[in-house]
Amino acid sequence: MPESKNAPLGDCCEETAVHEDLIESVRADMPDIAVLYDLAELYRIFADSTRIRILYVLFEKEVCVCDIAELLNMTVSAVSHQLRLLRGAHLVRFRRVGKVCFYSLADDHVKTIIGQGIEHLTEG
Repeated sequence: MPESKNAPLGDCCEETAVHEDLIESVRADMPDIAVLYDLAELYRIFADSTRIRILYVLFEKEVCVCDIAELLNMTVSAVSHQLRLLRGAHLVRFRRVGKVCFYSLADDHVKTIIGQGIEHLTEG
């Protein structure tokens, strides 16, 4: 299908003019590169369906590793490995009661991120 005469071809501009005011505005508001790197790492953690499933289990309740493993039909070792990554990203927290660790979402931001993703996928 042919493109409109007003639409740029591919990914390039038809003109080579730099819009200095736009550039400066964006540059002033852009976070530090280290923050953007950390943000990319955070989203990398969300890019695994097993970790998403674990986070969804923790949506409403604090749950022990054994229960997560049973719910997701996984080994305790596999769940523990994923929880270690989620803990490292500050997405979950745990408390120990004797020899049992109970996990929960670190804060409401995690619930919001997951909830908005699900809402985005199911709207329509």
